[in-house]
Amino acid sequence: MERRDFIKKTSAGLALATGSAISPISILKNEKKIRLGLIGVGARGMGHMGLLLKRKDVVITAICDVDQNRITEGIAKITEAGYKKPQTFGKDDYDYRNLLQLDEVDAVIIATPWVWHTPMSVDAMNAGKATACEVAGAFSVKECWDVVETYERTRTPYFVMENVAYRRDVMAVLNMVRKNMFGEIVHLQGGYEHDLRAVKFNNGKQLYGGGVEFGEKAYSEAKWRTQHSVNRNGDLYPTHGLGPVSNMINNNRGNRLVSISSMSSKPAGLNNYINNHPQGGASHKNSSVEFLLGDVVNSMIKCSNGESILITHDTSLPRPYSLGFRVQGTKGIWMDLNQSIHIEGKSNAHEWESQAKYFEEHDHPLWKKYENDSAGAGHGGMDFFVLHAFIEALKKGEAMPMDVYDMASWSVVTPLSEQSIAQGGAPVYFPDFTSGRWISRKPIFAFDDRY
Repeated sequence: MERRDFIKKTSAGLALATGSAISPISILKNEKKIRLGLIGVGARGMGHMGLLLKRKDVVITAICDVDQNRITEGIAKITEAGYKKPQTFGKDDYDYRNLLQLDEVDAVIIATPWVWHTPMSVDAMNAGKATACEVAGAFSVKECWDVVETYERTRTPYFVMENVAYRRDVMAVLNMVRKNMFGEIVHLQGGYEHDLRAVKFNNGKQLYGGGVEFGEKAYSEAKWRTQHSVNRNGDLYPTHGLGPVSNMINNNRGNRLVSISSMSSKPAGLNNYINNHPQGGASHKNSSVEFLLGDVVNSMIKCSNGESILITHDTSLPRPYSLGFRVQGTKGIWMDLNQSIHIEGKSNAHEWESQAKYFEEHDHPLWKKYENDSAGAGHGGMDFFVLHAFIEALKKGEAMPMDVYDMASWSVVTPLSEQSIAQGGAPVYFPDFTSGRWISRKPIFAFDDRY
């Protein structure tokens, strides 16, 4: 109750309560381009950089990374594109705070290891820099509240970069949901089902292809990501599965996530991989590492309006990639695993139809408008749309289509699932990060062809 009283006293009234338009960053009124700082220019940050350098409405004025090789590569990429050399930061873990003090930076994109997402987001909003942050699970419920309360105190724009929400098939299904083609939505599924063993245990010579090292000797994400599998047992990466389907049922805007019950399998896949890999074996120093993360983690979520959502985390066993989407209502069902749809009254009884004809007819207006612009962008074009949404909302001074409350309700799944697993699958309740405002907030995500 003390937290809620604090929020009520420090919130900005009607705009906060309704999620309505925000004021543009004042400097943008006199600038033709948004001046961006990139915090983290590793593999993910460098991908963002390539797309940003193609835009005419932004300029990258500063970059930060503790790996000086990435700084050197970033400078080269920016100057080769014809832009002025950016200011650079990275002398230590906290040098990003000096970047945040620059007048030449209006907004930042955070693409760093997970542990830094919350402190960097809080520092960026406190510095008045519009913030776009990459996704992952939170480390605690408090972390989620820290970001929410900082936003509500500062009113600095905040955007969660959940790119799968813009996947073309997902957006076509969203369009169909809004046309009531599936009827009343009853159940949804999604997840992160992706064999990451070769990424986690890379030998530093190539991104994929094996190796059993992790930590300082490893490449890119393997330097830090694997340690989470050693120390934690829960859904470590929930947003790719949960974010897109929760948008379909208006989470935080007339609906909300209420409770979660999670269970995990035993951890066997990573030890098996290390012990049977040509570069591993029983004598390898990592062969005896005890991993806490269960190979398959399933979480069932109950929503205020009665829907159930099943999300799965599965990254340590051999399997093809899938996010396992399923959208099911009183009139039909879509599943991405078999790329099929069944609509009662249109499909033959008990038979699937190919999703292709439906998706052609119900392609989302955003994809129709920006298909050419997104060509060649990462993750099948999704990365274009997620950056475009942040930049366009910022330019127009409008509310972010995926905001701080989305981030908190999706990311808190990680600590809540850890709690539930530790309690034998007992239900754990979601905090209401909107403090009751979800009842009156209106859906805004992808309701037109702007973003």
